[in-house]
Amino acid sequence: MSDATPSVAIRPDYEHYLTQHAARARLESECRPANKAALFDALAAAGITIVVVNFDGYGDSGQIESIDARTAEAEATLPDATITLADPLWDGSGVEPVTVSVAEAIERLSYDFLREVASGWENNDGAFGEFTFDVAARTIALDYNERLTTSEFYAYEF
Repeated sequence: MSDATPSVAIRPDYEHYLTQHAARARLESECRPANKAALFDALAAAGITIVVVNFDGYGDSGQIESIDARTAEAEATLPDATITLADPLWDGSGVEPVTVSVAEAIERLSYDFLREVASGWENNDGAFGEFTFDVAARTIALDYNERLTTSEFYAYEF
């Protein structure tokens, strides 16, 4: 009988994947301030003051349900403008510019933040909530609700 702790070998291809994943996460973090700034600039130029993004997910799927914009006075339509974002490559090897609509930029940032803070928000019972993009403050707030099914078991013998 040996007291040695068994070692677990990580397959080289999985180790390579983990390295790529870490590089992509780093690039996403580095690109985020400029991407947010580009989006907030486009929203401010259109007179938008607040954008609210509602999302819902469960049963292994999820989506953005609505994107609502407001000016100081009333509901508004998102501008038809396009903006250029820095998009990290999936393998983490670099960044490429991508031109998207304002609505798509909002969706991309929302999904990125969900993936960062609540990976798996769409699985099982899922989660729902909303992002609030405050253009004047240049902040994005997330109100997040996670659904949980619980079970309590009791056993008695008399």
